Amino acid sequence: MSNEILGLLALAVLFAAIFIGFPIAFTLGAVSLGAGFIAFGPMVFDLAALQTFSVMKDTVLASIPFFLFMGFLLEQSGLMERMFTSIQQLLAGVRGSLYLAVLITATIFAAATGIVGSSVTLLGVMAAPSMIKSGYDVRMSAGAITAGGTLGILIPPSVMLIVMGPVVGVPATDLFAAAVVPGLLLSTIFTLWCLLRCWLNPSLGPALPMELRAPSLGPVIRELLIGVLPVVVVILATLGVILAGIATPTDAGAVGCAAVFILTVGSGRMTLAKIRKSALQALEVSSMILMLVVSSNLFGAVFSRLGSAEFLASLLTSLSLPPMMMLIVILLLIFILGWPLEWVPIVLIVLPIVLPIVQAAGIDLIWFCTLVAVTLQTAWLSPPVALSAYFLKGVVPQWDLKDIYAGMVQFMVLQILAVGLLLMFPGMTTLLSTAK
Repeated sequence: MSNEILGLLALAVLFAAIFIGFPIAFTLGAVSLGAGFIAFGPMVFDLAALQTFSVMKDTVLASIPFFLFMGFLLEQSGLMERMFTSIQQLLAGVRGSLYLAVLITATIFAAATGIVGSSVTLLGVMAAPSMIKSGYDVRMSAGAITAGGTLGILIPPSVMLIVMGPVVGVPATDLFAAAVVPGLLLSTIFTLWCLLRCWLNPSLGPALPMELRAPSLGPVIRELLIGVLPVVVVILATLGVILAGIATPTDAGAVGCAAVFILTVGSGRMTLAKIRKSALQALEVSSMILMLVVSSNLFGAVFSRLGSAEFLASLLTSLSLPPMMMLIVILLLIFILGWPLEWVPIVLIVLPIVLPIVQAAGIDLIWFCTLVAVTLQTAWLSPPVALSAYFLKGVVPQWDLKDIYAGMVQFMVLQILAVGLLLMFPGMTTLLSTAK
């Protein structure tokens, strides 16, 4: 058996094991060492050590725990709930005000954490009871919550983009700059869709009943200015210094994390138990992601040295497809893989395989990475596997899964529309980086 075929066989075994349910990180490591030992002998263990140390020296990855801790602190402190309630009361007389409150809160929260599960769960806990009391449409409500929750995978400081940068050899700051406009574009499309649907059919999102409204707007505006605005300023300042090139993601993440910690503790709603829980959650998720990065880095090194990546690249390039058609085929493959798989194995396993094809076709890597990010975000809303549905069902058990699916599909179509817009207008991804 040739080394190229051995690499493809290892890839098939890897996907089969992941589909069965084996832990991804350990499966990656075992398959890599097994295939590498067959081809290279004991030398594969030296390769494993070198790849591990190369990942450990990447300072950009150190920003992951900072941004995760920031997000978990905001979740535990209740500041995001205060933000949602304030926006809800401020827009109480508008049709579909709860949809708008969900999407605005989701967009801001996405700038603090890149974890979809946390965002969808928090939005479900905050918004679902008010939506049920106000007689909102279940499908539209579920769609707005799940779609808003997935924005965290795209809007910086997205953990996925931090991990993706070293994989494709593009600075994370460039990916951050490229993702801002598409992220805000998606948020705007979702908002306009909700407003349009409520304008055509007011029963989908009636104005908030008088008994649920605040007696006056004064306390609401005060809550926004004092309780919420400082946190938003910190988040925007953290992103601003990254996008402006003043600080690295790691430096800005550390300062932003410290500032959010001070603000959340100063809000009077944090306890030692909540801080401890936030730290443990950040540690757990960070360890999982970094373990996956190390394992996938080893698999990519073995796969590349076996010649399988070049074999696949030459096979696809021999089809002589136009670059745009090749790009669409790759995005379609990623979209389909996104149904059963999370973003981690796709970014860490699939991207390195298709990267030579993308480079050979002369496709801009920043544009490509942004398209991949939006496509993976779309996959979070694609039944029947869509994990966002299960996160929401867990906190709102009275909503039927079929209604949650039906609500998600309309927003999935909107995201596919956004992918089409990015394909037609690639300049949207370079708008901020060019300005910078």
